[in-house]
Amino acid sequence: MRVLVVEDERVLADAIATGLRREAMAVDVAYDGAAALEKTGYIDYDVIVLDRDLPKVHGDQVARELVTQRSGSRIIMLTAAGDVDDKVEGLELGADDYLAKPFAFMELVARVRALGRRSAPPLPPVLERAGIRLDPGKRLVAREGKEIALTKKEFAVLEELMRAEGAVVSQEDLLDKAWDEHIDPFTNVVRVTMMTLRKKLGEPQAIETVPGVGYRL
Repeated sequence: MRVLVVEDERVLADAIATGLRREAMAVDVAYDGAAALEKTGYIDYDVIVLDRDLPKVHGDQVARELVTQRSGSRIIMLTAAGDVDDKVEGLELGADDYLAKPFAFMELVARVRALGRRSAPPLPPVLERAGIRLDPGKRLVAREGKEIALTKKEFAVLEELMRAEGAVVSQEDLLDKAWDEHIDPFTNVVRVTMMTLRKKLGEPQAIETVPGVGYRL
């Protein structure tokens, strides 16, 4: 899941981002509304955690812009005001959910996950291809009935390959889905992750390298 955290309190923004990354999400951060609109102009986020009271461009205007652009991103609005009128106003601006500060972090995680499921196209509960069975809900992978332990990044890469249903997935797409904007586009992290993933999946090799294009399962 790709998430954008928009919060002008830098300590809080960075803490939220760190926590969501520990939940296996790819997270970017913007500290004001203008930076948020810039990022959403070229990155498709599944969920945007949007503080309402932002400098440069107010959070309300950010929400309006995203609705005008018909963005597919789901918005959870954060605010220090938690009365009913504020919640109604936020939802009418285009937010999908509303959370008043202070909040329990695990509640935020649950809400982000719920919105992420709504933003994603319907998928079968279990993905199967080439003798590999991947359960996104339980985060389990097995090949020919034998369970395989994968890291979060290996799981994310394999899930993207299986969702492609035999189509080639580029390194750029894998970086976009499984990592975040701070990753060096010239890094070899995809190649290294692919190497360890192939080793864990075993023989016969299920992942094919398409030179100059990407990878296919």
